[in-house]
Amino acid sequence: MTQETDQAEEPAGEQRQEQNRRHQRDRIQAHITAATEDLLTACRALPGAAAREKCALPGWTRGHLLTHVARSTDGLRKLLDWARTGVENPQYASYDARAREIEAGAGRPWQDMVDDVERTADAFHEDLRTLPPHAWRAAVRPITGERCTPERILVIRLREMVVHHVDLAVGYTFDRVPGEAAGIVLDDVAGYYTDRAEPPAFRLHLTDTGERRSFGAGDGPVVTATRAAALGWLTGRAPAPSADAPQLPPWI
Repeated sequence: MTQETDQAEEPAGEQRQEQNRRHQRDRIQAHITAATEDLLTACRALPGAAAREKCALPGWTRGHLLTHVARSTDGLRKLLDWARTGVENPQYASYDARAREIEAGAGRPWQDMVDDVERTADAFHEDLRTLPPHAWRAAVRPITGERCTPERILVIRLREMVVHHVDLAVGYTFDRVPGEAAGIVLDDVAGYYTDRAEPPAFRLHLTDTGERRSFGAGDGPVVTATRAAALGWLTGRAPAPSADAPQLPPWI
C-alpha cells in the first residue's frame, strides 16, 4: 500500500470513528430524554403533600430528592460550560455546599420543585444541542475527581434519571428501564467497583442477558441475577440477590 493511500485512509477511519461516537451520543441522549420525561410524569401525578413524604433514600424526603436532581443538573451544566470554554467551572463548590443547597430547596412547594427539574432539564438539553464539536473531547473533572468528557457526562445524566426515579418510591423499578439504557447504567455502576483499589472479589452472571463480569482479585463467589436485580444490588437499592454475595462498599 502506498504512502498516499495510507494518508487517504487515515482521515476516513477517523471520520467513521467520529460518526460512531455521534451515533452513540444521540442514542444516549434519546434515553435521557425518555427517562427524564418518565420521571417528570411520575412527579406530576403526585399531590402537593409528596414534598414532605419520605423517598427511598435514608433521611431524605421527596423534596430533598427533587432538589438534588435539579441542582445536579445545574452542576452538570457547569461541567459542560467548562468543556465549551476551557475555563474551569466546578460542578459544586464542595460537598457541604451541595448539601446546603439541597436542604435549602427541600421545603419548597412540590410544583415549584417539579418545575425546577423540568426547567433545568430543558436547559441541559439545550447545552448539549449547542455544544461545539471540540468540546465533546475536552477533559473536565466532576466533584468525584475523575477525568471526564461530555460523553461521560451523558452517562452520568442517564444514571441520575434512572436511579433517582427508583428512589422516588412510586413503584418504578429497575425492571422497567429499557434494555439498552439499563445496560449503559450497569456498565457505569460496574465501572465504579472495578476502578476501586480493592473491590470485593466476585463473578456476576446475568441470567437474562448471558453477560458475565468479574470483580476484584481472584474468582470469588458467583452471583447470579437478572440485570435489574444486579442494578438494584450494586447501587445499594436492593438486597443481595444471593446469600453468598459479598458485602459491597457504599456506592458513590
